[in-house]
Amino acid sequence: MVLVHPLISTEALAAELSGPQPPVVLDVRWRLGGPPGRQDYEVAHLPGAVYSDLDTELSSAPGAGGRHPLPDPERLERVLRAAGVRAGHPVVAYDGGDGSVAARVWWLLRWAGHEQVAVLDGGFAAWTAQGLPVTAEVPEPTPGDLVVRPGGMPVADAEAAAALARDGVLLDARAAQRYRGETEPVDPRAGHVPGAVNAPSAEHVGADGRWLGAAELADRFRRLGVTSDRPVGAYCGSGVTASSVVLALEVAGVTSQDDPAILYAGSWSHWCVDPSREVATGPEPG
Repeated sequence: MVLVHPLISTEALAAELSGPQPPVVLDVRWRLGGPPGRQDYEVAHLPGAVYSDLDTELSSAPGAGGRHPLPDPERLERVLRAAGVRAGHPVVAYDGGDGSVAARVWWLLRWAGHEQVAVLDGGFAAWTAQGLPVTAEVPEPTPGDLVVRPGGMPVADAEAAAALARDGVLLDARAAQRYRGETEPVDPRAGHVPGAVNAPSAEHVGADGRWLGAAELADRFRRLGVTSDRPVGAYCGSGVTASSVVLALEVAGVTSQDDPAILYAGSWSHWCVDPSREVATGPEPG
C-alpha cells in the first residue's frame, strides 16, 4: 500500500486492513475537557488500532510553549515505535469524526520525516455508520523502527506568526466566538493574533462529517484571501486543530507536500500568555 493522498476513505482502509500488509492504525480520539479518549477506545475501536493519547504521548507537558507543545523527538520516537510504526510503512490516524485531532498525527509524522501517513475521512463515526467491524481487543504490535527526524514540516514561533499575519495569511482555526474574543473557555486572554483571519476547522467537513472536496476547499480558502503568491500558515488554541487547516490546504491543492503551510505550534495558548503581545477582538483581522 502506498498512500498518495492525505485522506483515505473508509472503504479503502477496510480493504487494506483485510490485506497481507495492513497499515498501522492509530486511534487518537480526544475531547477538549474530556473524558479521555482511551475510554472510548477500550469499548470499541478499529481492528488492530493502537491508542495514542494526545495529551501525554503526542505532546510535551503544558507550559511556556503552550497547552500542547510539540513532543520531545526521542519520546515521540518511542511512542511511535511502540505502536508499530516503521520506516516506509503507511500509517492511518482516526479520531471521532471530523479529522481535526487525527490531523495532528498526520502533521507530527510528516514533521518527523515520515511521509506515508493519512487521515481516515469521517473517522470512527463514518466507520461505524457503515457497519464496518470494530473490536475491544487490544493488539500487541511488533515494535517499529521509525527514526524521528524533526523538520519535515515548517513551524512558526510567535514572531514568525506575527510576520505571517502581516505579510501573508495567518488562519485562525478556532470557532468564531473565540476568534472574536466573546468567549475563551481555556486560555487566560480572549481574542486573536492581530491580522489573523478566522477559518474555523469545523468548516472543512460537511454535514456527514466527511471532508469537503478539493474544489470546495480551494474556493473557501480563496474567499479567505489565500493566494499562491503569499505565504500561508495556521494556528488554533494549542496547535491541534490548526493541523487540520494545514491538511485542508494540501487537500485543496493550495499547498503541496513539498511546500506545505506553516503551523504556529504554540498557537493562542502560547501567544496570549505574554502581556507584551497585542490581542485583537471583533470580527475583523485587526
